[in-house]
Amino acid sequence: MAELRSGQTHNLVLATSAFALTFWAWNLIGPLSSSYTKSLHLAPTQTSLLVAIPVLVGSLGRIPVGVLADRFGGRRMFAVICFLSIVPVLLVGWSDSYGWLLFWGFLLGIPGTSFAVGIPFVNAWYEAPRRGFATGVFGAGMGGTALSAFCTPRLVEALGRGATHVLMAVALAAMGLIMLAFSRDSPAWRPATQPALPRIREALKVKATWQCSFLYAVTFGGFVAFSTYLPTLLENVYAYVQTDAGLRTAGFSIAAVLARPLGGILSDRIGPVRVLLISFAGVVVMAVVLCFRPPPELPAGVTFVLMALLLGLGTGGVFALVAKVVEASRVGTVTGLVGAAGGLGGYFPPLVMGVVYSATAAYTLGYLLLALTALVALVYTFRAFRALPS
Repeated sequence: MAELRSGQTHNLVLATSAFALTFWAWNLIGPLSSSYTKSLHLAPTQTSLLVAIPVLVGSLGRIPVGVLADRFGGRRMFAVICFLSIVPVLLVGWSDSYGWLLFWGFLLGIPGTSFAVGIPFVNAWYEAPRRGFATGVFGAGMGGTALSAFCTPRLVEALGRGATHVLMAVALAAMGLIMLAFSRDSPAWRPATQPALPRIREALKVKATWQCSFLYAVTFGGFVAFSTYLPTLLENVYAYVQTDAGLRTAGFSIAAVLARPLGGILSDRIGPVRVLLISFAGVVVMAVVLCFRPPPELPAGVTFVLMALLLGLGTGGVFALVAKVVEASRVGTVTGLVGAAGGLGGYFPPLVMGVVYSATAAYTLGYLLLALTALVALVYTFRAFRALPS
């Protein structure tokens, strides 16, 4: 136990840092969506597809990556993901056609799979009563999307797109080496020896896998959808320039990032079910408010920030729930499946919003769909988990 505690903070910080950097890489396209739209003369649906495409691999890839994390450990898998991400990061930066951007953007999903490595990695370092805190702090690494929203447009203005992507590739290489040199797997962790497919099949038989997948698709999916598509939405609705839209998207992401560990901590104290009920109820209210297109800055800004806080609370609550309802030996595999569902939850909304805006020149219908989805999640959470002890 002493050995376990001595490495907790050190490895949690390293894992969170690696997660933040890979999430920055995952979200390199979204903050530049308006420049791609103008330079390539894209329709709203084409822009939506370009923004959403990295989410697809970043989502589905979490399933095999979660299995590999159970087998080879977080230390090696973090390094592998950092190194593999270098290729699509460079080639997205050097691509000047829509077709190649879609192709390399598809592979840019690789850094988005790091989430399925980090959850079992930090879970193994912490005893059960503190895993909500640990996964919440690690989840704050999704602030990499805020870094991307704020820094990427400014770096591109100062250095150019190609040089910005080279800089990110160098940072990924350095992070991979840091994880190999300075992180270590928990002494409580034991590699899974069972073949991958049977473990996935067994995890799919666990009811909690499907339940948590749905809840995470709403919470994390909502966060991903907003953090990738919000620059486009703000430019379309409020006529912000790319850097101003990026600044406001960074604020949204930061609010969600700060709320995620709070969601984990509150889950340790009042139970993840209550945290999720608060999250979903609040999202319903905020989505309805956005339907009325509140004026920019104070009314709209507050609404978006509150939406981010509520989604962040929910993401922290879901994985605190996973730690309660899934046995430790299956956490990596289940995390991969749940994480994939969360990412997929973020893949479809930008596409829907693009279609809605093309058809109606407004996002009202998209917000109503979000409110309805959150309401369904609220009712389901109350009915499915009300008997779960806090």
